[in-house]
Amino acid sequence: MGFIYAIVIGAIAGWLADMIMGDRFGLIGNIVVGIVGGIVGNMLIGEMAAGIFGAGILGSLFTAFIGALVLLFAINMVMGLLNRG
Repeated sequence: MGFIYAIVIGAIAGWLADMIMGDRFGLIGNIVVGIVGGIVGNMLIGEMAAGIFGAGILGSLFTAFIGALVLLFAINMVMGLLNRG
């Protein structure tokens, strides 16, 4: 159940971050960005998000969403530097 939960939360968080950042990675890319973003978000704001939203779905989604935004920002920065070359 935890694996499916991570995929669903990751897909939603990745899709939301994709809508804001304007990148188009597709479904699989959004899931990967959301799951990795969940890990990044948990390292950055895990306890704070759990305190604000609780440890349920909303807290997990918020944490993954913030992490996905940070991850997409970092990807865009690296790609911008590489393209500038």
